[in-house]
Amino acid sequence: MAGLESVGIPGPDYLREALTNCSDPLKAIEEFQVDNGILLPSLRPMLPLLDLHAVSRLEFHQTVMEELRQKLLEQVTRLAQSDDQATDRDTKLRDLLIKTFPFVGLKPLRPVVMCVLKHLPHIEDKYLKALVADRALYDECDTEVKQQIWQDSQSLFGDEVSPLLTQYIAEKDALLFNYETPTNLFFGPSPKVRRQGEVVQRLTQMIGRNVKLYDMVLQFLRTLFLRTRNVHYCTLRVELLMSLHDLEIQEITSVDPCHKFTWCLDACIREKNVDVKRSRELQGFLDSVRRGQEQVLGFPHL
Repeated sequence: MAGLESVGIPGPDYLREALTNCSDPLKAIEEFQVDNGILLPSLRPMLPLLDLHAVSRLEFHQTVMEELRQKLLEQVTRLAQSDDQATDRDTKLRDLLIKTFPFVGLKPLRPVVMCVLKHLPHIEDKYLKALVADRALYDECDTEVKQQIWQDSQSLFGDEVSPLLTQYIAEKDALLFNYETPTNLFFGPSPKVRRQGEVVQRLTQMIGRNVKLYDMVLQFLRTLFLRTRNVHYCTLRVELLMSLHDLEIQEITSVDPCHKFTWCLDACIREKNVDVKRSRELQGFLDSVRRGQEQVLGFPHL
């Protein structure tokens, strides 16, 4: 397994040097197996049975490692979901991260490190910087880990969001200007159905409960709208807010001043009716907008 030497465990380089400098290669190999094999005395007499079944030592050790890795992943998940106090649980996870992070470069063991990171509500900067510095590690991070990276890296978050916004605009234009089907699919679906689209759901997942990431997305949408005057960005802003509303992400909806207005308007569209009470609520919101802000009505808090 490549990379073992980097964490102080004898690996291919160590074995190559031992074989180069020894007088009895077979003895050197046997000593390496004894020193680095599974430390279970009762196992050694059973190994010849594997030879009878043509099971190599490599295959055996890989199988054991995979089983142990799976058990460890289950233990980490169980710890994260335990009823222990949050401080005790987080302390145990941080201690485990200290022990496992040196192995993040070893691909077979990486899932364990990523699982620990996923369940930590706050990851120290030194670990986040190490993940960002290696693109392969960054790409394998769970969304929960990336959220902690993105909130301090607007450019990196923008790189992730930009293709989604481009995809959304292209999909909306394709539906709007589709003349091949007898029914126009742009206006047909209900608002709740529309916000189940891939882009909206992906953005909702990326934001999670993070207000800072939500504000970043709104900033991107506002900038693009003012630059292009494309109203699809406004539609996405509404669909994203209501998608978070559907999930009851109150950390975000409670601080967005457009929430009540959007929620009220969504209900009117769903019921195909605007009664007097809701009409007054909508008018009250519009009356609060100062002259000159009309073009960015959906982004008053930015």
